[in-house]
Amino acid sequence: MGKDGQGQVTTKSNVLDTARYSFHTRFEDGKEGTNPEELIGAANASCFAMQLSVLLSSANFTATTLDVSATVTFIDGAITNIMLNLEGEVPEIDAERFQQIAHKAKEVCPISKVINTEIELKVTLKNGLL
Repeated sequence: MGKDGQGQVTTKSNVLDTARYSFHTRFEDGKEGTNPEELIGAANASCFAMQLSVLLSSANFTATTLDVSATVTFIDGAITNIMLNLEGEVPEIDAERFQQIAHKAKEVCPISKVINTEIELKVTLKNGLL
C-alpha cells in the first residue's frame, strides 16, 4: 500500500461499507476514513461495554448509561497501550462496587484478552450511591 496506496474495508453486516483507509487516514489527519488502530479501539470499547452490562446485570444492577471510549497509543509500528475511559450511570451501586465490576469486565472481555498490550481503565460513576 505505501504512502500513496489506499483500500476499503467492508464488514459482513455492512456497518462498514467500503470504508476508506490509507496511510493518510492512519498517520495524518484521519478525516476521510478509518485505520486499523481505530477499529481495534472501537472493538475493545464496545466489547468491554457489553461485557460490563452483562456483569452488572448478573449482580442485579441495571445501567442507565455506559459511555466507553478508547484511546489507542500507536508507536513505532506497535499498539503500546489502550486507555478505556468509562463513564457510567448505574442506580443503586456504590463507586467501589462499580470499579470492581468494571475491572472484572476488562479482564474477561474477549477483545481485551486477545490484544497483546497494556489496557488501562479509568472509571467514573455518575449519580451513584455515596
